[in-house]
Amino acid sequence: MHTFSTTVTRRALLMLLAAALTLLGIVAMSGWLAESAREFSGAVGRTTALRVAAGTLLSQLQDAEVGQRGYLLTEDRRYLKPYEAAVTAVDATIARLHDLADGDADELRIVDRLAVLAAAKREELAQTIALMEAGRRDEALSVVRTGHGMMLMDDARRSLADLITPADAQLDSQLAALIGQVRASGWVANLGGLFIVLVVGGAVWIAIRYTRDLMRAQHAIQALNDSLEQRVSERTMELQRANGEIQRFAYIVSHDLRAPLVNVMGFTGEFEAGLASVRAHFDRLPRDGGDDAVASEARRAVEEDLPEAIGFIRASTTKMDRLINAILALARQGGRAMNPEPVSMRALLEAVVASLRHQAGEQRCAVAIEGPLPALMADRLALEQVFGNLLDNAIKYLDPARPGRIAIRGRAEEDRLLFEVADNGRGIAPQDHERIFELFRRSGAHDRPGEGIGLAYVRTLVRRLQGDVTVESVPGQGSVFRISLPKALALPSETPAHGV
Repeated sequence: MHTFSTTVTRRALLMLLAAALTLLGIVAMSGWLAESAREFSGAVGRTTALRVAAGTLLSQLQDAEVGQRGYLLTEDRRYLKPYEAAVTAVDATIARLHDLADGDADELRIVDRLAVLAAAKREELAQTIALMEAGRRDEALSVVRTGHGMMLMDDARRSLADLITPADAQLDSQLAALIGQVRASGWVANLGGLFIVLVVGGAVWIAIRYTRDLMRAQHAIQALNDSLEQRVSERTMELQRANGEIQRFAYIVSHDLRAPLVNVMGFTGEFEAGLASVRAHFDRLPRDGGDDAVASEARRAVEEDLPEAIGFIRASTTKMDRLINAILALARQGGRAMNPEPVSMRALLEAVVASLRHQAGEQRCAVAIEGPLPALMADRLALEQVFGNLLDNAIKYLDPARPGRIAIRGRAEEDRLLFEVADNGRGIAPQDHERIFELFRRSGAHDRPGEGIGLAYVRTLVRRLQGDVTVESVPGQGSVFRISLPKALALPSETPAHGV
């Protein structure tokens, strides 16, 4: 699944890169076409304006000539109005042609010739009109009959044709080039659009395929989760049954061990009573030193050896009785149902500290509950036993070289509560930090009474409270036991199998 996801990602990135490059090409082509169209549009506009100005000049000269001839034929001054308007506008039109032809030497040369021809034509027209106004009509008509004015107009038409014909050819070529660019742009846009459609289609196909495979994987994971939940539930029930069997086994073994132990303790008592009778018998015998060796050995056995052996037996049976009681306590605790209830930790710890005040006073130890403590929902009895055992251990293993000091703290951390029992006692070697929580295991010098059951009992209770207990310690400086607990004890959906 990971390999397929990587392949899909690589293909998608390549497609996106190709689409981006295509779009970039289309944008660049569109920009180039837009710039070309702008340049062509400017050139076409100039050429068109030049052509229009040339046509306007020709029309103005013709209007002036028509007005002049009408006046000469009719002597009606109304014909002079178009003449005067045209003559006045010619200068502006020639100036316009100069502006449009700026930068092109051939066009400027033609415009200069047109200016000379226009000036000569206006001079010829003005001369005939002046003669007509002076009453010299025949002279005016003779000027017209010379054909000089007609030649000037023919020269003007040819010059205008020289200006208009290249402009028309240039306009045609510019339009053809523009049409070619538009067609090229259309092809580029069409091909680019087709490529983008292909890329999008490929991306959609990959996304659909990836989604389909992802859904299959999710269904497979869901099936695994369902089967995992079932297996976990089955294993949990098996562990609960095994735990119940272990608890029953521990109870039965402890019970069966107690029966012969009681017999040993009973027969030891019988033995002590018989030994007392024998000792009383020996006490009645005279001690005159006449006893033989056997009698002396018997007296020594009755007075020294047998009491010492009975003392060893008593000590061993007493220790075994304590161990059996501890095993029974663990077995019973494992089968006891937790009873969650609101617990004020300050009130609970004050009660635990009060019960140990005499023991702490004998050891010159101060026990302090520091700061406010968070409340929680848990089993009160289990909490009392946990902190009672920790405080008892802390007092028991103080360093006699300095006054004892024990501090109890608590705080909330997200959805958990953390409690600490810190002391300045002997400390625990690093290799024993985990070992001390094992059954019948102790750390350091065994100069204090105990069977190594207390901390194992604490860990069992804390785990039943759905928490954890750890220790941080430095030999010669002290120890800090940390207990992490949930804010509220969650009852299991199924009650574990109880012991006997």
